[in-house]
Amino acid sequence: MTEQTRPLETPEASRTLVLLPRVVRFKDAPGYLGMDRNRFNAEVRPYLTEIRLGTQGIAFDRLELDAWFDEYKNRNGRPGTQPKGEATWDAKERRASSNVAVSGTSTSKFTVGEFAKAVEQIASKKRSAA
Repeated sequence: MTEQTRPLETPEASRTLVLLPRVVRFKDAPGYLGMDRNRFNAEVRPYLTEIRLGTQGIAFDRLELDAWFDEYKNRNGRPGTQPKGEATWDAKERRASSNVAVSGTSTSKFTVGEFAKAVEQIASKKRSAA
């Protein structure tokens, strides 16, 4: 091929547009979620909006199916076995609570005299309450 006869290669020509259907027909919905029809009817279908297609067709919004699955995964999903040292997909960083009692060395700079004074104040409040 010469330079003149070679087809033009443009960035637009190399891109492929993949469109997913917005609706999933009833017969395909259980398979989309990886379950049988009975389980779909019992656990999923009551929470979805049914879309009538023609006189007999029923379909569901794919985004609702995805949302149902995301909620199901959040409630029931568990991470698989991870190699040692790798974080799991559901690991969340949690800030340590500052109001939880822990054992250890006090970082407060109380002197012995200040501590004795604090103990005396508490003891006098207990005596006056009794």
